[in-house]
Amino acid sequence: MTGWIIAGGLLVLVSMALVLVGRVPRSAWEITAAALLLGLAGYAWQGRPGLAGSPRQAADKGGAAFDEKLAEQRRGLAERYGQAGQWLMLSDGLGRQGKTKEAANVLLSGLRKTPDDPNLWLGFGNALVAHAGGVLSPAADFAYRRSMAIDPEGPAPRYFYGLALARAGQLKEARALWAPLAASAPEGSEVKKELEANIARIDAMLGAEGR
Repeated sequence: MTGWIIAGGLLVLVSMALVLVGRVPRSAWEITAAALLLGLAGYAWQGRPGLAGSPRQAADKGGAAFDEKLAEQRRGLAERYGQAGQWLMLSDGLGRQGKTKEAANVLLSGLRKTPDDPNLWLGFGNALVAHAGGVLSPAADFAYRRSMAIDPEGPAPRYFYGLALARAGQLKEARALWAPLAASAPEGSEVKKELEANIARIDAMLGAEGR
């Protein structure tokens, strides 16, 4: 609430200063007010006006810690070379620095150039989940679904979307993605073993819930 009070007070002071000191003509009052309100709207969108003021350390960047193992799994299942690979490497580098928002924005820039690349959509979904601290947001959900729509036979989109669903507590949906993927994975592969173990845990949890 404090943020709104400060922002509103500044808006009034700036308006008075422009009229009394800057001597803005009456004909320009509407344009000036519109510009000030646009700035206030930008503050409401980008800032957190509803939060009380409190000091924060500079190192507090939010988001989840970079998951190196997850990135290596993605590189093993998805394309690691070519134009998509370059965007993903840059995003990973920013993620390691804790710059989760920038890591997602890099992939968004890549998608503007190549909007039909499933690997970029997959990486974008992972980056959004990391930026949200592990939460599967609607934007991340859309990114995963878009990746699967472009590459329906690829293992990576189904694997990582299932992982995000499982972590979000949507166990049945995760199992529905992982079961056919595990069945088609090469015998003895690490991916098959991991998926089968995850499915077994999901079955045990679902069975416990049904009791």
